[in-house]
Amino acid sequence: MSGNGFGHSFRFTTFGESHGPAIGCVVDGVPPRLPLCEDDLQKWLDRRRPGQNRFTTQRQEPDRVRILSGVFEGLTTGTPIGLLIENVDQRSKDYGDIAKQFRPGHADWVYQQKYGIRDHRGGGRSSARETAMRVAAGGIARVVLDNLVPGGVKIVGAMIQMGNLSVDQGRWDWDIVEQNPFWCPDAVAATVWEKTLDGIRKQGSSVGGVVLVAAVNVPVGLGCPVYDKLDADLAKAMMSINAVKGVEIGAGFGAATLTGEENADEMRLNLDGDPIFLSNNAGGILGGISTGQPIVMRLAVKPTSSILTPKKSIDIDGNEVEVSTKGRHDPCVAIRAVPVAEAMMAVTLADHLLRHRAQMG
Repeated sequence: MSGNGFGHSFRFTTFGESHGPAIGCVVDGVPPRLPLCEDDLQKWLDRRRPGQNRFTTQRQEPDRVRILSGVFEGLTTGTPIGLLIENVDQRSKDYGDIAKQFRPGHADWVYQQKYGIRDHRGGGRSSARETAMRVAAGGIARVVLDNLVPGGVKIVGAMIQMGNLSVDQGRWDWDIVEQNPFWCPDAVAATVWEKTLDGIRKQGSSVGGVVLVAAVNVPVGLGCPVYDKLDADLAKAMMSINAVKGVEIGAGFGAATLTGEENADEMRLNLDGDPIFLSNNAGGILGGISTGQPIVMRLAVKPTSSILTPKKSIDIDGNEVEVSTKGRHDPCVAIRAVPVAEAMMAVTLADHLLRHRAQMG
């Protein structure tokens, strides 16, 4: 199986399965002499960790990360950084009934068709359990950005829609995002979502959502204008996250409804003589190159495919069956997609920053 790594100058490769003994990754390309310890990564992993409230999977994984290589006396050495997280709460028996059945909405059937073998326990390699290592790699990427960009790059995320319930832009408050289980910037919406998702959870069903992720203080000039556009790589990064089915940058699909006059991000000079933009429909990227404005993206996340309601499918022997997925699953996987999206933003920006420095000095 190819395609287990992401990036060029800053590159990470993950390994492991949902119900295997451990998951891990190797991060290559990190400059030497940057301060790094396990706590720098653990604080981000704790935000993604399952079982923290009733609205996420109740699998109890501490997700304690170990740094195996690439750090000496608290500093990166420039060599590959090996990371490992042990799996401690597997319940493989939950998946015994579907060992030969293909769950609707999952990758079971296409995996079987492509490889002729699959790990049915929690989805194996295709499980969202893999995203813990993305978050760990993202923690390293944030260290790179904080140390190589004056003032650092701030990356934030929020869930702005659950099902057909959206936040009110007039009540947006970044300070409350980490004060509710939804990463929601609207306190009123978070209260409504709590009641709604409780009902969905008790039914054994699920619902989708929309996640916003933004990066502030991104240097001008990251990205290349043809095949390695910054927005193209960011779109790939976000689309590689489990359950993400759509990505928008800046005005996104809304740009199709604008006139040229409305869409143009006009420019002026500030009091210091530096250029400023009067709007940000481009989402911080023009011609594949960062403008210095905030990079703003939105991700559409589908409902969790693992639901209790029996759904029509087939099994490995060619029989028509009905499948009901048991186990511990997120009623809205978009919630835990927030820290993962932040991590993928971080690794992409770190990669392009190092590529830019290599080319431009």
